[in-house]
Amino acid sequence: MRGFVAALAAVVLVASCAKGTGDPQPVATPPAGAHAGHVSAQPAAPLRAGERFQDLSMPARYTPKAPNGGTDEYRCFLIDPELTSEAYLTGSQFRPQNADIVHHAIFFRIGPGSAAAARKLDAGTPGDGWTCFGDSGVAGDTWVASWAPGSNETLLAPNLGYPMPPGSLLVMQIHYNLLATKGADQSSIRLRLNDTTEAMTPLQTSLLLAPIELPCTAGESGPLCERSAAIADVTARFGEEVGGREEQLVRLCYQGKPPVAGPTQHCDRPVSRPGTVYAVAGHMHLLGRAVRIELNPGRPGARTLLDVPAYNFDDQAIRPLAEPVALRPGDTLRVTCTHDAALRAVLPQLRGTAPRYVVWGDGTSDEMCLGLVIMATGG
Repeated sequence: MRGFVAALAAVVLVASCAKGTGDPQPVATPPAGAHAGHVSAQPAAPLRAGERFQDLSMPARYTPKAPNGGTDEYRCFLIDPELTSEAYLTGSQFRPQNADIVHHAIFFRIGPGSAAAARKLDAGTPGDGWTCFGDSGVAGDTWVASWAPGSNETLLAPNLGYPMPPGSLLVMQIHYNLLATKGADQSSIRLRLNDTTEAMTPLQTSLLLAPIELPCTAGESGPLCERSAAIADVTARFGEEVGGREEQLVRLCYQGKPPVAGPTQHCDRPVSRPGTVYAVAGHMHLLGRAVRIELNPGRPGARTLLDVPAYNFDDQAIRPLAEPVALRPGDTLRVTCTHDAALRAVLPQLRGTAPRYVVWGDGTSDEMCLGLVIMATGG
């Protein structure tokens, strides 16, 4: 379960923004009442000293097909930024061409040493790209950019970025949600690259994951309301790596205790090395109600880094902190998520889907509890 193990470590994930004097903030606020995926992208901010734009696209239009009887496909496409010298990724603007089916997108950097393996995987898979539930499927990948509804351009402070060595490739992973409609897609991304690498601070993002133990409502019944059947269903649709994630999370977060079903779950992760947090974000699916990230909860000096008491799937923009926050070894980060199974009968996309005991899964009708802590290491 390479992808799961990597997710529990400090993994570079999405772009961030440090707030300081004159530092621009992310532009990611959709009009009230609109579905963020259908809002026209706002213009990118002007280039700053040393920066340039580079536009990259899927090689061709792709028509997703959900495998294994599911309603979701995760498809990876290999794209080449053709870097001949080191650069830093200081911002990104994903452009979903068919927002009706694009659930989210993630970009993995493939270092020069793994480029041949990525090309071999791409060439050996029929059609465009390859199916990639969990992660990119390429060893040594690093998550350097992402998009979810509510995001527009993710812009970093000028001195912050993700290292892009010469010869690096990018894997564009797109989660296609086919619950409500189908169609073709040819999405693209605009990278903001800084070729002046002096005085740049490299970023990484830690992932905070918590289990999902959400039972059927009192008025629901069916075979998938049994926890074991629900886990087996996730495994059948997405494979052993994703299907085993819930039990892995329970062992990690419950510390050997049996899971306790309920709408709210949390997980604590110890901080092993010093760092500075610049931004945070939370990700759940359609049953999400609230998400929170805390530093040292229940201890003197505890701080709340993210508090979203009314989660909106169409507003998942990265949230910069008002001031950077220092992390020290011995600190604890906690992510807490609340989900509501009653939303299954209300939301158009989920209405009519089979009642289920919801556990961690990659599908739109499954759930996640994910906190993103965007930081630089060292102190």
